[in-house]
Amino acid sequence: MPHLHLEYTANLTGLAVEKTLLRLNNVLMASGQFGSEFDIKSRAVKVESFQVGTSINPRGFIAVTLSMLSGRSPQVKQQLSQSLLAALQDLGEWPANVQLQLSVEVLDIDRDSYSKVAIG
Repeated sequence: MPHLHLEYTANLTGLAVEKTLLRLNNVLMASGQFGSEFDIKSRAVKVESFQVGTSINPRGFIAVTLSMLSGRSPQVKQQLSQSLLAALQDLGEWPANVQLQLSVEVLDIDRDSYSKVAIG
């Protein structure tokens, strides 16, 4: 725990996905909310088909969803959300011709129904 899901639009061709995931994992570890770096699992999905709004002008997005076991305060969730968003903003140069939206959502996973085992 936690699980980080990153979705990004295919027109963000310069996005260094593996570097981005590592950076976001480091932000989570630095928060002090998670016991082991081994527990942080992140993945990225490139969205080939998308539409942002109704304009035909080039637009794109990066949407991060952080799912973690329930029980953290709203303040902790807000701090995690803001830290992840700041890390996204600092990734580097964005395509000049693409209007971009960055977002972070934090979700709770029910502790009573979550199961996990580490092998190896």
